[in-house]
Amino acid sequence: MHPSGYPYGESNIAPHPITQTWHQNGKCPENTIPIRRIKEEDVLRASSVNWYGKKRPDDLQKFHPNSSATSGHQYAVASSPAGNYYGTKITINLWKPTTESTQDFSLTQLWIDAGSYSNNDINTIEAGWQRDGYQKTGCYNLGCSGFVQTNNQIAIGGTLAPQSVYGGSQYEICFLVWKDPKSGNWWMQLGGTNVGYWPSCIFTHLQKSASNVQCGGEVASSENGQTSTQMGSGHFPVEGFGKASYIRNIKYIDSSNYLRSAKGLDLVTPAPNCYNAKSGTSSNDWGTYFFYGGPGRNPNCP
Repeated sequence: MHPSGYPYGESNIAPHPITQTWHQNGKCPENTIPIRRIKEEDVLRASSVNWYGKKRPDDLQKFHPNSSATSGHQYAVASSPAGNYYGTKITINLWKPTTESTQDFSLTQLWIDAGSYSNNDINTIEAGWQRDGYQKTGCYNLGCSGFVQTNNQIAIGGTLAPQSVYGGSQYEICFLVWKDPKSGNWWMQLGGTNVGYWPSCIFTHLQKSASNVQCGGEVASSENGQTSTQMGSGHFPVEGFGKASYIRNIKYIDSSNYLRSAKGLDLVTPAPNCYNAKSGTSSNDWGTYFFYGGPGRNPNCP
């Protein structure tokens, strides 16, 4: 299974190899895929066996920056104006944030959604990197039914390396998610390599298009958001390149299957003294970009 084509305006750069720890121990043969082993503690994170690998409707609201029900969650994201979108592309730098407890997580990702949160009638696609995991519920990686992996080199949910160094080398990864105009499937590309797709048939609203696209950081804590869990590098965006996390070359895909530079982004930062975001001036190399992140609990974020 392959996409029928790629968005126009996409450069023909050779795929950038993704390094994962398991590559040191071998590789998967053709016609197989790597699957992260499900451990006992993974299953025990679910509230019940029936809810393992699933999200409750109320959890969908808590886990999204467009929702008002964000108890225990904090965000620093860039959000698109409402419209019709057929995909997005972002480049993010990788970090290894510190989490305060096993109940906390920190992530950087993109969101593509359509539907209504108020009516619990929402379709959402999310892709990015995550430090620790949702501890109570969740439908992630290949624990979800629906996503079809076609790549045998990338273990979804596996460790990415190397990570960026504060004041030192920065390491990036590029995500592209787009709707195939012919099949209607939503494909994901990582570092220029096709990973797999979400079949159009598993969606309702996303069978047509997305109405919102976001990207940025999220932190969740059992302490109602007042936690020392870091977002991104753990430093505020004002520190800039080499020290703060960033997302650059943010692009959207329009109805003609063209990649367009994002415009009119709205920065959403409910707790700016804990986690913040700062937009930059668009450039040829970085396109549309912003810095984001923070340390969480500090004298101004009690």
